[in-house]
Amino acid sequence: MKHRKIVFVCTGNTCRSPMAEAALRAELKRRKISWYRVSSAGLAAKKGAPMTEFAVQALSEAKIPLGKKAHAASSLTENIILGAHAVICMTSEQQRELSAFRNVTSFAALCGREIPDPYGQGIDAYRVTLRRIRECLPRIIETCCPPIEDKIGE
Repeated sequence: MKHRKIVFVCTGNTCRSPMAEAALRAELKRRKISWYRVSSAGLAAKKGAPMTEFAVQALSEAKIPLGKKAHAASSLTENIILGAHAVICMTSEQQRELSAFRNVTSFAALCGREIPDPYGQGIDAYRVTLRRIRECLPRIIETCCPPIEDKIGE
């Protein structure tokens, strides 16, 4: 079975989008949904930059695994967008920047809320950001991660 890709997008790919990636990956695993792959990218990412310390701390406090390898920021490319089932931006403005692509949406469009950037703020801002992301996951899964029919043998 071919996996579909969900890509979270923020500005630098060091806070919101990697937290959303880790949170959705953990929730899909908990629900035993294995037909989606989750990644993240940034509109203005500094390639290879690590996840911020407070983002790592917020995920750790929530007992959300970071993944098998350390996060390294990457830039969003047209190939990433075209290869994705859904691209989910943190803000409506980011979605507007990518409006040429039909598979791009945002937290605002899906869940009625923006995910503000906590960069440069303290740990409490990151905890709130992660909580807001996690509150949206059921709607994101319902909307963007429907079961995939296995067409083998047809």
